[in-house]
Amino acid sequence: MARARPNAIVPEPAAAATTTSSRGAEHHHQDDQERPAVLTVWRKSLLLSCSGFTVFDASGALAFRVDCYDSARRGLRRRPWRTTDVVLMDVSGTPLLTVRRRSRLTSLGLAPDHWLIFDGDAAAGCRAEHKPKPKPFLSVRRARPALLGAFNGKAPLAYVTPLQASGGEAYVVEGSYGARACAVRDARGDAVAEVRRKERVGDDVFRLVAGPRIGAPLAMALVIALDEMFAAAGSVSARRPSLLRRTWSA
Repeated sequence: MARARPNAIVPEPAAAATTTSSRGAEHHHQDDQERPAVLTVWRKSLLLSCSGFTVFDASGALAFRVDCYDSARRGLRRRPWRTTDVVLMDVSGTPLLTVRRRSRLTSLGLAPDHWLIFDGDAAAGCRAEHKPKPKPFLSVRRARPALLGAFNGKAPLAYVTPLQASGGEAYVVEGSYGARACAVRDARGDAVAEVRRKERVGDDVFRLVAGPRIGAPLAMALVIALDEMFAAAGSVSARRPSLLRRTWSA
């Protein structure tokens, strides 16, 4: 008769063990994807004679960059209606998204700030032969003071609207960019991205939290648009010239 062993561990079949392990890895991968990205944004370029942004991930590694040459400012002052782009790049300098001022009236201050977001380098797409002209997929429009309404009880700063037939979510930005305390919210009022102040470092360094629904690159592109709209407001350290008065470097 076989002896009973109540404390013995029965080995799991190999196939079942493999399945359990793969499911655990898949669940862990899903958890990583669902976690928000926490970025540190520094309103400074790492290149000499440039302005822009340097963005680090939660581990301190370089995540994104915006490098804008200062040399183009003099010519653009004489032609403020000239279209100039601000391009968000990855670590290697590959263009990810382009932020562009909407119209001449906006550049001259005769219309509300209105910005368009393109995939990749929109200017390079315009120069390419035998290719369709690039089209923006998002519009970011500054809210008019006279039209400030309630969105979950708070006045909006800007409206983010999808432009392409493929759709996408519309968002509203509320709070104060000058105080580094604002949120991007969906139609239900849920925050999909937030700009938060970092203590004891001033306004040039702040935290950007991007949820998986909006993603870190798009959240950073919205920060660029907000910076163009509201950099002249708020604290003294936030009063900087527009990055759109320069060109970008790769």
